[in-house]
Amino acid sequence: MSALTLASQKLQPAAGVGTPATSGLPAIPWRDPHTVSPEKLAAIIASLEEACLQNPGSANLRVCLGMAHAMNYDAYRSMDALEEARTLAPANFLAQFKFAELQYRLRALHRAETETLHALELAETSWEFAQARKQLSEIRRLAREGSMKPGWTKSLVIPMLCLGGILGIISVLFTVIR
Repeated sequence: MSALTLASQKLQPAAGVGTPATSGLPAIPWRDPHTVSPEKLAAIIASLEEACLQNPGSANLRVCLGMAHAMNYDAYRSMDALEEARTLAPANFLAQFKFAELQYRLRALHRAETETLHALELAETSWEFAQARKQLSEIRRLAREGSMKPGWTKSLVIPMLCLGGILGIISVLFTVIR
């Protein structure tokens, strides 16, 4: 069962409880962004944004909105929606997992590992455990291979002073040669 199926199941109202805001939701976009036209994806995002306005406390709607923005290659809006979902429901596995997945896809691997470990703590079903473990192993594999953004931990003062000294020497040489 995919995360999209799980999210769409969570969006369905319980039997006997008819909430008009969630009953008119579009189908969740497919996992492959190339199978959805940009116009259809824009319409899905617009309807999810409208549903989020109608249900401001629904973390699951925010997760779906974050996933749709990610499919639209809009990482900032996706991150905003997923962070808001995590704020609304701190114990929501899917919100935490998708936030960690976005970090992983952006190759912020240290942060992705931390967030995936938190999602692993929130997992309740065997499917959730399996997905979190699979993502965690992939993150660790990429970290071992060096496929992450480099962190700037050293100061650039010494290289800049050296560059300034070299440029100073070159300018003095040019004035002496003339």
